Amino acid sequence: MTAPVPGQQPGGELATDPDTADAVQVALGTEHAAVWCYGLIAAFLQAPLERWTRSDADAHRARRDTAVRLLTDAGRRPVAAEPAYRTPSPVTDQATAIQLAQAAEHDSAAAWHAVLERCDDPDLRRTALDALTDAATRGARWAGLAGTHPPVPAMPGET
Repeated sequence: MTAPVPGQQPGGELATDPDTADAVQVALGTEHAAVWCYGLIAAFLQAPLERWTRSDADAHRARRDTAVRLLTDAGRRPVAAEPAYRTPSPVTDQATAIQLAQAAEHDSAAAWHAVLERCDDPDLRRTALDALTDAATRGARWAGLAGTHPPVPAMPGET
């Protein structure tokens, strides 16, 4: 870690720009939701897909932890996870679980895209771009399994 530049507030842009901090808080919220969703998804998937579910949940936990660290380092209080989340539609079988995985990845990509739109800090932009790319990649994999065409939107993360 580098020492702060004299006159620059610790925590950088997240400490000084409420729009950027709010965008990271929203991204954190989507990571909390994705972790919860993958717990639900796992209950409906057959054994061969359990590996994807575990690795995707682990990826969201890592992104969640990164967002918490960024906000904490900037002196901001990270949003807490909700006890439960509302799904876009009921999850009752493998097909609807796969749809939920696609939705979770789309939401994650959209949230990190919003961070990109609201920040100038190169390190935060790299973090957001990596998160957006990873979510789009996972979403494409689930979309391919579901037979969604095209599996990746023209501009991942855009609503």
